[in-house]
Amino acid sequence: MSAIWILFGIMALIAVTLIVIYNGLVRLKNLAQEGWSGIDVQLKRRADLIPNLVQTVKGYAAHESGVFEKVTQARADATKAINPTDRGRAESALSGALMNLMAVAENYPDLKASQNFQQLQSSLADTEDQLQMARRYYNGAVRNLDTAIQSFPNNIIAGLFHFQPMAYFQLDDQNDRVAPKVSLS
Repeated sequence: MSAIWILFGIMALIAVTLIVIYNGLVRLKNLAQEGWSGIDVQLKRRADLIPNLVQTVKGYAAHESGVFEKVTQARADATKAINPTDRGRAESALSGALMNLMAVAENYPDLKASQNFQQLQSSLADTEDQLQMARRYYNGAVRNLDTAIQSFPNNIIAGLFHFQPMAYFQLDDQNDRVAPKVSLS
């Protein structure tokens, strides 16, 4: 009779452990998804600001059509990307195009003095700050999830229930290291 109780106790302990591990993995996965949602919101906000910024600069620098086309194309590519890896590459290209646009704006004192441009530039800077915070949150949540998935005994439960590691959201640092080229000819 006591052997049955011991067996029942062991089975109950195993069941509780499985439930706790599974629920922990679900919680971590949901936190990572929440983090991605925060990034997505900020990227959408940035994408919505860009056409206004381009139109404002266009009014002052109409002959810079190549810069405007690159920003517009990079924005379109960024909004089409779905997974964090592709989105990171596309957003990196967009950041480079925006740096070129801002470099063009530097050459027009009237534009820099425009209240509309200053407001858009400030909104874009705020969005970039929010995006950086959202990216850190998401990458932290992904780190925690990936660590839990790869740790024993969680890896057994993660394998049984098909939990997969998630990708970090990283921008390509190449554009951050290259100075924008501006041609006024």
